Amino acid sequence: MRAVFLRFALRNLARHKFRSTLAVVGIVIGVIAISSLGILGNSIKLSFSEAFSAVGNELVVHPKSESTISEKVLREVERASGAGSEVIPVRQRTELVDFGAEKKPVVVYGLRSEDIPLLLELEEGRLLKRGSSNCLLGSEIAEEHDLNVGERLRVGTQELRIAGILKERGLGFDINPDYAVVVEAKAFVRLFNASLSAAGKEGYNFLIVRVNRLEDVERVKSAIESRLNKREKRVSVLDLKRLMESFNEAFAKISTFLLGIGAVSLLVAGVSILNVMMMSVVERTKEIGIMRAIGTSRAGVLRMFLYESLLLGFAGSAIGGVLSFGGGFLILSFWMQQTSYLLAPSSILCIFFGIAFGIATSVLSGLYPAWRASTLNPIEALRHE
Repeated sequence: MRAVFLRFALRNLARHKFRSTLAVVGIVIGVIAISSLGILGNSIKLSFSEAFSAVGNELVVHPKSESTISEKVLREVERASGAGSEVIPVRQRTELVDFGAEKKPVVVYGLRSEDIPLLLELEEGRLLKRGSSNCLLGSEIAEEHDLNVGERLRVGTQELRIAGILKERGLGFDINPDYAVVVEAKAFVRLFNASLSAAGKEGYNFLIVRVNRLEDVERVKSAIESRLNKREKRVSVLDLKRLMESFNEAFAKISTFLLGIGAVSLLVAGVSILNVMMMSVVERTKEIGIMRAIGTSRAGVLRMFLYESLLLGFAGSAIGGVLSFGGGFLILSFWMQQTSYLLAPSSILCIFFGIAFGIATSVLSGLYPAWRASTLNPIEALRHE
């Protein structure tokens, strides 16, 4: 019996092809919108998580009462962090760098040779040894100025040879080496000793504390703060794990907002289906009366109209789901200039969510017209012209 009502539903949709096609197109657009925007929000979240996953176990210690961090404070932080942590002192300065064709201000980092492998990876070349007068170049700067290992550039008044090109690391809350020049700690002092002494900034700009176990981050942070900020607030400690969690929550809300924008277009498509179904009920009132007169139950009439809305929703959602891959590809290419997250499981889930939402919207839109058709009085329906 159900197959009979399904055939009736297919026949009725075929009788009004143009109207049915418009309803399907509305669902297609809605599913593409909700899926593509969901993929965008999810890709932004994945991109952020990937970029900062390597620093989730880090604390960044900045000076609070002084302009820089002294050797004494460094030793205190090392003692407070314990044996299971690595404390990396960082000197930082923005300096005019001569690339030959142009000069531009660039961040220069001074790191101890033993700390460089802890934070950075090489794309080519070799790392710096203790006391080396060479430098490492960020990937973005190397690409922008077409520089290679062995070439030279002028930092301030001194010429440095490029010992290695760093692997792209992405934006970070500790250091951003992609657009920077990295020199060994002693070379940094030699480069800027006079100006640092004159400004009274011979110490470190900040410390990076790498905790071996992620679950110990809170404990180490509390130990540093209680030891150094007992009498006065000498340092501020930035917990990158907590910061990442806050950003993930914010991106989750952004993703939900984007899904909501896409859902609006699906709701509009649902109104279109509601309109199509209501017109169908009015046009087929006499037909419904005949069906009821020959023994068709109310449930049968209800099922027939629900099948129609389900078929519209399924066709539109299926087509929209397939086209969502193209929509996701275009929107990621435009906004993020890369599409590596398109086939991520969570991105695929956005497409299935869009398909499910499209089908559900269609069925819900058909509920009232189906109920209206099933409750028609058979005698009055037969009299309808």
